[in-house]
Amino acid sequence: MEDPSLERHFKGHRDAVTSVDFSLNKKQLASGSMDSCLMIWSMRPQMRAYRFVGHKDAVMCVQFSPSGHLVASGSRDKTVRLWVPSVKGESTVFKAHTATVRSVHFSSDGQSLVTASDDKTIKVWTVHRQKFLFSLSQHINWVRCAKFSPDGRLIVSASDDKTVKLWDKTSRECIHSFCEHGGFVNHVEFHPSGTCIAAAGTDNTVKVWDVRMNRLLQHYQVHSAVVNSLSFHPSGNYLVTASNDSTLKILDLLEGRLLYTLHGHQGPATCVAFSRTGDSFASGGSDEQVMVWKTNFDAADYGDVLKTQKSGTSVDGTHHNLTVSILEQRLTLTEDKLKECLENQQKIIQNKVN
Repeated sequence: MEDPSLERHFKGHRDAVTSVDFSLNKKQLASGSMDSCLMIWSMRPQMRAYRFVGHKDAVMCVQFSPSGHLVASGSRDKTVRLWVPSVKGESTVFKAHTATVRSVHFSSDGQSLVTASDDKTIKVWTVHRQKFLFSLSQHINWVRCAKFSPDGRLIVSASDDKTVKLWDKTSRECIHSFCEHGGFVNHVEFHPSGTCIAAAGTDNTVKVWDVRMNRLLQHYQVHSAVVNSLSFHPSGNYLVTASNDSTLKILDLLEGRLLYTLHGHQGPATCVAFSRTGDSFASGGSDEQVMVWKTNFDAADYGDVLKTQKSGTSVDGTHHNLTVSILEQRLTLTEDKLKECLENQQKIIQNKVN
């Protein structure tokens, strides 16, 4: 079992990084920042990064669609943008909320988007034509985060009202409120199995609940400051967390213990996310840096994935500082182009099933 190691280091943002996410094939990494930009980093050496300009204020959240054909971003300018993560960087924009958009998340079929905002609401939209479907509004303070369950039947949300709420997407009812956090809840995520959720809070804790029995399963007091973000390893056995204490921590959920503490960021670690295969994870910080880490510790779960990827690039501890192409041309993502993206996505999903 090897320790996680720093693999790449990306510099290009001009203010704190707020959010990171890998594309499906791990060829690209998206990051959002208080500098109002969205960056798309290529994971291949010597490839250019793209800076997408369009939001009028801080970008609070970014996420790739399941197929990787689109990236969604939410901003303090109250809008959500859908981008094509290529050199042209076309985007379409819609006014999603009446206050800052804190969170965007695609359903696993890529057809819906859930957004969360300081206007205390959670909204669900179609990706095609960005049609508003419905709103969930029982939180009594800012909603920091909202996610679909893997099967798309539930939505979980985290708020500054100190609760985590579980919603039924069909009936649009709040099924349960988890009230164990002693402070604001910054982030929440579904376990890959859909049976549990984990949440990070300003009370410095990470909590894991079973959503079938609605009971607290685990409670981790491992950070010495606010926990900003967390991400489940695709195996479901590990959780990585990011905190204002400047560290990332990896928790072993089966053993219920702290496995590793990683020091990389100078100042708060603001966001963290595993890649879809789990062999890497990315983190962002107030130090304007985006870091990519090699997981290393769980080779048994995906040895084959690692073997196929190791042959590709050799990283000898060198951090590639990429050239950034600034794409100022603000192209519009036309409806036809968006339809084409969604059709490609359907093909990919169908091929997986067949």
